Amino acid sequence: MSEQNGAVNLSIEHNIGTIEFYHPKGNSLPGAILRKLANTITEAGENNEIHVIVIKSRGEGAFCAGASFDELIAIEDYDTGKNFFMGFALVLNAMRTCPKLIIVRVHGKTVGGGVGIASAGDYTFAHENASVKLSELALGIGPFVVGPAVERKVGTSAFSTMAVDATNWYDSKFAEQKGLFNKVFDSVSDLNQAVRELATQLAQSSPEAMRDLKAVLWKGTEDWDLLLEQRAEISGRLVLSDFTKNFINKFKSKS
Repeated sequence: MSEQNGAVNLSIEHNIGTIEFYHPKGNSLPGAILRKLANTITEAGENNEIHVIVIKSRGEGAFCAGASFDELIAIEDYDTGKNFFMGFALVLNAMRTCPKLIIVRVHGKTVGGGVGIASAGDYTFAHENASVKLSELALGIGPFVVGPAVERKVGTSAFSTMAVDATNWYDSKFAEQKGLFNKVFDSVSDLNQAVRELATQLAQSSPEAMRDLKAVLWKGTEDWDLLLEQRAEISGRLVLSDFTKNFINKFKSKS
């Protein structure tokens, strides 16, 4: 995969597997990146050399701009729409079923699917500039696929707040108070140090104990394979609406 089309890379050091994703358009998530990310998470979970996983994105701008608008506007049939949103389902389910604990490092603003990734982390660190937004309803879709992950982490009330007021950014303090972020830092160096320290600590912990803890933490999500596919079907239908296509065209014309 060329850098122009984005990238997903896995590096291993001292039993820490670091997965970094990248896309030149705000670390957005095209279908190919989503599937590569899901596969890489699964591979890292099966690698005995890795005891703990860190997920991060590249650069100093947005952590994740969410779904790729270029791909959304090109969707012309239901099957293509469902297939695209299944990419998000695959990533969330890969994080859920991975036997390793996953740390997520959120360094900047994150939208939609990026909020889902942050929510699916077992421990999520963030920079104070890491505002979050579930913009899907404004697009005429709704946060259906990421919804279970976000609601599991922040509760129904906070998820409803973010999902309904889809044009509003919620700051890192809100995200920390609601449990989306576990800790927030005012400098990138402090953020990096915290990620490094916890990852190092977990890399030296019992893999068996962490695997069992992971299973306990995710108890009650066993139906997500089917649930997230059903949610992808809803989004795959709604993305075909004139409302969504008009919204994206207007947004792209302003950018």
